[in-house]
Amino acid sequence: MSDAAGAPISTAEIVVRSLVANGVDTIFGLPGVQNDPLFAAFHDAQDKLRVIHTRHEQGAAYMALGAAMATGKPQAYVVVPGPGFLNAAGALCTAYACNAPVLALTGQIPQAMIGRNLGLLHELPDQLGILERLSKWSARIRAPHEAPAILHEAFRQMLSGRPRPVALECPLDVWPRKAAVDLPGAAEPDHAAVDTDAIEVAAKLLGAARNPLIVVGGGAMTAGAELAELAEALQAPVMHHRSGIGALDGRHPFSVSVMPGMKLWADADVILAVGTRLQLQQMNFGVDAGLKIIRIDADPEEIDRIRRPAVGIVADAAEGLRALIDALSRHNQRRSSRVSEIATLKGAHLAEAEAKFPPQAAFIAALRAELPENGIFVDEVTQVGHVIRLFWQAYRPRSFLTPAYQGTLGWGVATALGAKAACPDAPVVCIAGDGGFMFNVQELASAVQHKLAVVFVLFNDNAFGNVRRMQVQDYGNRVIASDLRNPDFIKLAESFGMMGLRVSTPDALRGALKKAIAANEPVLIEVPVGELPSPWPMLRFPTPVRPKKAN
Repeated sequence: MSDAAGAPISTAEIVVRSLVANGVDTIFGLPGVQNDPLFAAFHDAQDKLRVIHTRHEQGAAYMALGAAMATGKPQAYVVVPGPGFLNAAGALCTAYACNAPVLALTGQIPQAMIGRNLGLLHELPDQLGILERLSKWSARIRAPHEAPAILHEAFRQMLSGRPRPVALECPLDVWPRKAAVDLPGAAEPDHAAVDTDAIEVAAKLLGAARNPLIVVGGGAMTAGAELAELAEALQAPVMHHRSGIGALDGRHPFSVSVMPGMKLWADADVILAVGTRLQLQQMNFGVDAGLKIIRIDADPEEIDRIRRPAVGIVADAAEGLRALIDALSRHNQRRSSRVSEIATLKGAHLAEAEAKFPPQAAFIAALRAELPENGIFVDEVTQVGHVIRLFWQAYRPRSFLTPAYQGTLGWGVATALGAKAACPDAPVVCIAGDGGFMFNVQELASAVQHKLAVVFVLFNDNAFGNVRRMQVQDYGNRVIASDLRNPDFIKLAESFGMMGLRVSTPDALRGALKKAIAANEPVLIEVPVGELPSPWPMLRFPTPVRPKKAN
């Protein structure tokens, strides 16, 4: 499409129109001198594009990340160059780990000054080079006539194959420059065609399998119906860990978490891995000659990153699984029902986890009981969060948000706000420890100002609890830099204009959650806790369940 009047428009206006054309209706960010022309364009487009400004650049980037993870749709944030960009870099690398479709928009010093090391405000050596290393694709907008094609390519790259963040920078003096341009419509992602020959081989392997096992990651979030159909046809359990939680409804009889999944891995003869790195399973659980692995992944580099599978299929998860289901009808052997077997295994695991982690398990049960069917839960790097992945039941895709392998302490507060901004009708609950909570505590002001009704559940042990335990247990009680002096969190919440509640038991937490969700406003619930049982004996997976033999 072209500008209706055919008149020249600025680079900033081109960016705004491109965002809107690609479905972005909210921009998270902070203004600053290098981006002033862009924010002027935002002002003039407030009927199409909402601006949520934050109290720190990392807050803006994490909010875009939360919105992207909760919806699976493109989201964007904007920051100034130099320290502003670097402040947001932790969120950008987390978006990369989480395969999130985020556009990072970064200002830049005047174009002719780039790379001259003159010491201009916010100048950074090779900022674009850093962006390239933290994103799937990046570019500099050098002139307005180049902007439409660059924006279009950015969204195409973001959404094609494996979704990941992309990044653009624009110099201060390029934002206001004008040109008469044609503006393309929304970018269409490119997807690999399904290899029907590989599908046929995979269907024969799975059809003949005695103990098939499906393993899913974040790349399977669009394939819930196909996963359920295939699992039932094969009588195959579906294992998730962290990023895969919610790909299949946790209440489905074949949905299993990582610990029972490890037991199933030990006896499986054929593995179907869908949209997952399969790193934990291959490197910790072990692989031997008796195990055949089939992989379906949108990223061709992921197929044989750790080892070459028996069959590798580059495809979108839903498309690949649909083709596999169709082919399986010609090869699938009859199997007796495994529903009772899997239910017994899951029940034994739940009982084991509850026995080993009674306080965490009770608080997690309270959280699950009160979070409604359409609720979104935001995980954090806490002593409750480490345990929660062992048995949390997510009912819907994209309803359990986790920082994946980055383990990004402190991401939760702002990420939850972004999820709420993108999904205003969904209750959003975020857990935090007192250490990580303070990383982004300033964004409570953003929650109140922008009316983002997130419920924050703060488990407070006045320490970086996991670090402190390791210092005590593994380093001869040499405790250093892990005890914390905290504010009165209830007074702190109230000072921001929020409701603050303090409870100490799981039953009381349920009541507080019920009240907080019904209030439909930002609420902080503090839960003072003592030292909690360590999750690491279960989570470190020290002993492979299969012998390490070469195929």
